[in-house]
Amino acid sequence: MELLDMESHLTDWPGKSARETYPEHPAVYHMLDVASVAERFLISSPFTEEIKAAFVLLIALHDLGKIGDGFRNMIRVGSAQTLRHWELTNAWLLPNDPLRARLRANGAAWTDLVAAIAGHHGRPPKPSGKPVKREMEYFQRFCRAEGPQAARDVPAIIDALFSLWPHALLAGVTEQEAKRLSWWLSGLTVAADWVGSNPVWFPARKPDLGLPEYLAEARARAIVAVQEAGLQAARLGEEPLFDFPLRPMQIAARDIDLPAGPMLAFVEDETGAGKTEAALILAQRMLIAGKGKGLYFALPTMATADAMFMRAAKVIGRLFEAPSLTLAHGRATLSQPFRDLVGRSAISDDVICAPWLADSRRRALLADVGVGTIDQALLSVMPTRFSTLRMWGLASKILIVDEAHEISGDHYMAELLAALLRVHAALGGSAILLTATLPLQDRAMLTHAFAQGAGRDWPVDADQSYPALSIPGGEARRDFDQKPGLKGPVRVVRLQAMEAALDLLTTQAARGAACVWVRNAVDEAIAAVEALRARGVPASLLHARFALCDRKRIEQAEIDRFGRMGEGRAGRVLVATQVVESSLDLDFDVMISDLAPIAALIQRAGRLWRHMAERPRALRAVPEPVLHVLSPDPAVVVDERWLVDVLGQSAWVYPVAEQWRTADVLFCTGMITSPAGLRDLIEAVRSEAKPVPAPLEAAEMERIGQGYAEANRATHNLIDFAAGYRRGGAGADDTTFPTRLGRPTRTLVLARRRAGMLVPWAEGHGADAVEGWMLSEVQADARRLERLELPDQRTPEIAAVTKDWPEWRRNGMTVCPVADDGSITEGLHYQAATGLLL
Repeated sequence: MELLDMESHLTDWPGKSARETYPEHPAVYHMLDVASVAERFLISSPFTEEIKAAFVLLIALHDLGKIGDGFRNMIRVGSAQTLRHWELTNAWLLPNDPLRARLRANGAAWTDLVAAIAGHHGRPPKPSGKPVKREMEYFQRFCRAEGPQAARDVPAIIDALFSLWPHALLAGVTEQEAKRLSWWLSGLTVAADWVGSNPVWFPARKPDLGLPEYLAEARARAIVAVQEAGLQAARLGEEPLFDFPLRPMQIAARDIDLPAGPMLAFVEDETGAGKTEAALILAQRMLIAGKGKGLYFALPTMATADAMFMRAAKVIGRLFEAPSLTLAHGRATLSQPFRDLVGRSAISDDVICAPWLADSRRRALLADVGVGTIDQALLSVMPTRFSTLRMWGLASKILIVDEAHEISGDHYMAELLAALLRVHAALGGSAILLTATLPLQDRAMLTHAFAQGAGRDWPVDADQSYPALSIPGGEARRDFDQKPGLKGPVRVVRLQAMEAALDLLTTQAARGAACVWVRNAVDEAIAAVEALRARGVPASLLHARFALCDRKRIEQAEIDRFGRMGEGRAGRVLVATQVVESSLDLDFDVMISDLAPIAALIQRAGRLWRHMAERPRALRAVPEPVLHVLSPDPAVVVDERWLVDVLGQSAWVYPVAEQWRTADVLFCTGMITSPAGLRDLIEAVRSEAKPVPAPLEAAEMERIGQGYAEANRATHNLIDFAAGYRRGGAGADDTTFPTRLGRPTRTLVLARRRAGMLVPWAEGHGADAVEGWMLSEVQADARRLERLELPDQRTPEIAAVTKDWPEWRRNGMTVCPVADDGSITEGLHYQAATGLLL
């Protein structure tokens, strides 16, 4: 259509409010901006050219709802809309039988695909609930309310856009296929709209070009925009990733046969065996085989994600040419390595992270390689706003889930992970799961979920070999050397009381041993370090109830002391909570641990005699590695308080029946032999073949009931993928649907008084005041805090600090001024050396 014919369609319908030189950016121009970005994203997709064109055309029509009096009056005079523009897009398109016929679209499929592109603001347009005929009349009534000019112009604009992609066809897309694709198409539309709405890349301009001419200009801009956004798919590198001699699991990853189509792999090996490197070797082969275009590393915690980010940054430059790399979790901006990466030139030959990608946790999953918490991936299968953007970003990735046992061991998160694998497989994705202690039952459950999504029927793999690299429905490698490593088996010794633990640490520290005591609860850790210091033992403390600035400082100090190349460890004791299980690479001569589930104890024991190459047996202060476990006798259970007298509050951190089974199996075995004996230990505890003592039966029944309740809650917190985006999606806030359960916490923001005003506790840390306040955060049990009278947030000094904070931050954080003596309020204190004391 010539410019003369389109002039009113361009000038009368604004797409964006006033920006830059021109008063408005025409809606039709904006629609072409977004379509041109979508074209870039679809270049390497597996669809036919006709279906690609149809998707681009639909995405171009995503803002058709801006053609109407409602949106125009909102832009020009500030009046309210009756129907939001994206809902009006659905109303214009859904009953449009001529357009559907031209595209040769199945009627039911049309409904789902239209909802996918219309719902580009994070939630789907919901069905009216009326019969189909009445629903069409319902939508048409809203369209008529948009005025006669819109009624004339909408068909003309559709015709004009169709002429740009005349070969667009949806023939052959079934209703079932459309429901599956609707999630993917929604995410694609959101990503294209976010890039196409950026005024730096697509500035407002006067309506002086016809649509073919403007589309040519938009396509040229889209090439630059996609590249500068960090979304230009990086080219694969094919050189070997590592220069060192490969370990057995890594050799297996290099040589194992890859099946056709989406695949799932389990890498099961002991801590420190090189599973991450094996996964990267396998992932490189999968990428070359076309099973993905990028990677997402999903870790259990922010600390493990930070550590993985630094490892990934060193190797992915060999995996890709100039790839984009992001860190995805709530405190990513506090990572100095990540900040150093952001802003590197997008045309550099090195690893980069474009500022646009770094600006949002949701966008982070669009990078060539993302590293983050499992939570960011789980949100893609929960009915949250923009979940489809995450889903679309992950669909092209090989999903690598590290420490999978930590997730599957939680009933709630296990259901979410199973749903994630099911959806990921349904969209053509592949996954690798890394674990040291995954029970066979959990492996079977996760395999079944992935197989469902991939439309496969794989037999249950009950083989108990360990270590193992297995691909369900494909090959497995299990012929690994079962000999223990250089440190040999770890002997297990039970300690009956806290005094015995203190005596042992006092003696061994005096002999120059590097010691650690892993406690299950913060209060018990604080009590232990105070008791050691009272004996004159040099002891430090690490737990999760420190302000972020203090925790980072302490973690680095302990790495410098007890890390691979640490100095000054002799005669020192670290008292820590679970934070040392997996996130910190530390090495100790002597270890005491509170009784915990078998998987946790195996992880903890992995920090005992860890770096044998740097500190061989002859340099150790003790003759053999021994895991001392503070625990009552499992053969003597008088009442339900079996654990309390020995562990205090630590007794309630884990289910008591699970801890009893661990104690019963572990003390009878008397040894942790890696790798050969790990599977037997895990399965003996998890099998629940032996009944618990009678005094613990009630606790056991409560544990089982709670597990069912958590799994049931998870199923209610998931999208209905089979129903399609229109009926199965939603637009809730991310915080509405938790990715993990547990006792509720409350975030305190610590402050100091300086010259009559409040400053962050982390004064002098961070790049600016915003970061300083983030580094001053500390979390604590919300129920315990409820008993205290916390500072009134309406006081002038606190209000002055929070006045410019976003509402979610003001509502979710409690600013707590700390006096010089550490007091905050009665019953609540903070010290940099001990953390938050309740």
